[in-house]
Amino acid sequence: MPIFGSSISLTNHDKIDITEKVTQAYFSNGAATLNDENIVTSSIDSTNAEWYQGISITGSSYKNTPEFHVAYGNVNGYGSLIESAFHKGETEAIYKSLAQTLLAPTEITGGFFISRNTGTTSVPSSPAIASGRDTEIYAVIASRANKLDRVNKKNWTIVMSGSNGAGTLGSQTLHLTDDSIDENPTATIAGDRYNIVSGSDGTVVVGASVTTYGFFYPDQGVMLFSGAELSASMAGSGSQVDTAAVFGPSTDAAANKFRGFGTTTNTDADYRNSLRFINCLQPNGTKLTFRKEEDEISKQFFCRVRAGEYNFSNNPTWVSGSNNEIRQKSMWNFPVTYITGVQLYNAAGDVVAVGKLSTPLKKNFSTEATIKVKLTY
Repeated sequence: MPIFGSSISLTNHDKIDITEKVTQAYFSNGAATLNDENIVTSSIDSTNAEWYQGISITGSSYKNTPEFHVAYGNVNGYGSLIESAFHKGETEAIYKSLAQTLLAPTEITGGFFISRNTGTTSVPSSPAIASGRDTEIYAVIASRANKLDRVNKKNWTIVMSGSNGAGTLGSQTLHLTDDSIDENPTATIAGDRYNIVSGSDGTVVVGASVTTYGFFYPDQGVMLFSGAELSASMAGSGSQVDTAAVFGPSTDAAANKFRGFGTTTNTDADYRNSLRFINCLQPNGTKLTFRKEEDEISKQFFCRVRAGEYNFSNNPTWVSGSNNEIRQKSMWNFPVTYITGVQLYNAAGDVVAVGKLSTPLKKNFSTEATIKVKLTY
């Protein structure tokens, strides 16, 4: 009796490609939320401090792992050192670098219009800027290692707290999220762009048509904030505008003077304005909540085993004698086999994947089966 073959040719009808979006908690410690008491600045090289500051998790395991980077940009170079007429300050370089990355070529010279949002059907009803572009911005940029394919839209919140112009600490609080739950994205060269508005976890409280605090680029992992809008909500101590910011917890009296977004017009030194943003994440109740997202691609193969197939084995011990008779006479009239695994081969005959069934699958002439094999990568 002959030994039955054990291969099935798969057609395009037997294959399906599926892409699923999978989200995970964003932070390095496996959490989705980083609360005020656990937020510190990262240990970075002193030559980088003029350009950006890092946000890390307190504790020896994570303090040197940046979760986000925060940068301050000013189109005029304010808040940085301009040494000569031919030298550009770091804040101007940051502003223009972000413009080159996030704006279309025809928009780069014009700069960012966040407060007077050009992506809305009309200018927001309560902009902090009377006319023109945002001349100062804050950028919060996700760590490449953390964000996977992108930062998950909607499922994020930034809660900030600072002082008003009189310096009253904790008098102003902002809850910020994106408006993807209600609005379609604006298409840009940097991918989809959403507005950053008042709200939490994707629930909008005050929409972009009233106040736009920033732009969110999930594919880039960038949140770009209008310095004017942040300052309008929490200006900080006016007496400290022309002093370089220092970082510290809410118990730090020196740092408390820099929990706000009023900034200098001086160009004689590095004023470390990016620390103002991180300082507003220090008062009690502030937090960062984020999730990361990736595209999980899978190929599914449907291996169909029909009634007349796979009822014999190609194991040499299955048969005996010169006629290849089934060794077990009890199976002569009704053989029974058990399928335990599936191997996938490419066109060249090479094994590319092996899958094992959780339990052996009983097979005989009166049964048929379809085995789904899923490859995820």
